[in-house]
Amino acid sequence: MTPRRIVSLVPSTTESVCEFGIADRLVGCTRYCTEPEASLAGLPRIGGTKNPDRESILQLQPDLVLGNAEENRPEDLDWLRQRVPVLVQTPRTVPEAADCLRELAVNLGVEGEAQPILLRIEAQLAAVGVDLLAAPTPSPLRVYYAVWAKPWMSANRDTFVHDVLHRLGASNVCADDAERYPATSPADAVARGVDVVLLPSEPWEFDARQRDELQRQRVFGAARVVLCDGRTFCWHGVRMADGLGDARRLFRQLRLGTAM
Repeated sequence: MTPRRIVSLVPSTTESVCEFGIADRLVGCTRYCTEPEASLAGLPRIGGTKNPDRESILQLQPDLVLGNAEENRPEDLDWLRQRVPVLVQTPRTVPEAADCLRELAVNLGVEGEAQPILLRIEAQLAAVGVDLLAAPTPSPLRVYYAVWAKPWMSANRDTFVHDVLHRLGASNVCADDAERYPATSPADAVARGVDVVLLPSEPWEFDARQRDELQRQRVFGAARVVLCDGRTFCWHGVRMADGLGDARRLFRQLRLGTAM
């Protein structure tokens, strides 16, 4: 039976449900589910991604809960699985994310609505590949992607962030670290020959003041320190249809030395 009462514990998946044109089926989401703002206005909030109010979720009588093994705690997902249907999707590459988006559409009975979005994602992937072949830079930009700042943390090759960077032609200086999100200091990044430090808007909310201070104090040595939209590099789902294009433009600017 097609789910009619959906609770989403994943911001990017919440956005996907809305973009499929079925926001009216959402009966609850996390406080971090912010897009699209108009579609989520007035929707009950059931806590955060890491600390959802389980009983409140059950009171909403969902016939499907959407989760992610990276964003949600195993104990919460297991508890919910024993009581309601749960779909957990944890893509670690862009193609996996596209497959998950297709799976989500099938589960929600909106394959037709999802198809144009999936085609746009395929087109963006193809365009990224063309950019990589045409890139004038003789060697890839060595990038440190800052996931967190206290302590400094980045992402290894077993992450969605890494796959996006890799497809853009970047060399992730933390790719070979053992932890998926390793604690890696600016000094470590400098020692690894970092060219560019990306400061995303989430989960740590970096801003222009922080960027300017890091650059002024040369915390990352001579590397360029650049702000970016964290959703571009972390949100799987429909966001990829535009996010990959945004990431392409950013890296084009990085290669030209014009990115801020």
